[in-house]
Amino acid sequence: MSFLQYNNSKPFLRWAGGKSWLTKHLYNIRIGEYQNYHEPFLGGAATFFYLNPDRSYLSDMNIDLVNTYLAVRDEARLVIEALETFTNTESFYYEIRSKVFESSAEKAAKFIYLNQTSFNGIYRVNLKGVYNVPFGFRKKNFLDRHTILSAQTALQGTEIFESDFYSTLDNINERDLVFLDPPYTVSHNENGFIKYNEKLFSYDDQIRLSDMINKIRERGAFYILTNAAHPIVEEIFGNGDRILRLNRANLIGGFNAGRGQTSELIFTNTNL
Repeated sequence: MSFLQYNNSKPFLRWAGGKSWLTKHLYNIRIGEYQNYHEPFLGGAATFFYLNPDRSYLSDMNIDLVNTYLAVRDEARLVIEALETFTNTESFYYEIRSKVFESSAEKAAKFIYLNQTSFNGIYRVNLKGVYNVPFGFRKKNFLDRHTILSAQTALQGTEIFESDFYSTLDNINERDLVFLDPPYTVSHNENGFIKYNEKLFSYDDQIRLSDMINKIRERGAFYILTNAAHPIVEEIFGNGDRILRLNRANLIGGFNAGRGQTSELIFTNTNL
């Protein structure tokens, strides 16, 4: 059995919409004992690293992201060695962005480097599937060896794989805990629609996710869902379980993105 336990590992990736801000609220969500942990929208995995579960299933549709986690889990030192040859300059950034690597460690190093030195840490590809985020002019060091090695330790005992979120139901059993952080179809506070990639998490996907949650509940498992504070979201996921409205700083977007406080909704049955 797992239970809420703080771990000193933390995300090694920046992630637009990441949930590091949420971890300080997890005591209010009242997570008790659970069996396996599941996170089918992996992203930066802030909640995974914070909870430090004994046994986990981590997945995402982004194969480059999945392969990066696999490389950090299995060959972190080779990833670090590759990163040590990189430099944080505009010219080198675009050189690496266009370069094709062969080894899994070098591919992971490229992913981490671009993530840490790009504009706002956004993962975005064009219609051809090519990553096209510009250089971010960040002064912060892109290589944090301790964080990567700590992540490697935390990732031992995890299954990491590429999958559509709905297919992960095959692994979910009674008293498992499922953390769901889907791409947001609508932006916060009724401000319209957003799109970070060529594949939008559509309204139909939200309906599929709601059906998945019903099946999670039927199996006697626990779930925590984060989503934008929006009437449509409340309509789709308001199934009688507990709903929390939390405020956080809006850190996504450019200088004119109206950064400030936004609200997010947390749906959960963990208090049952």
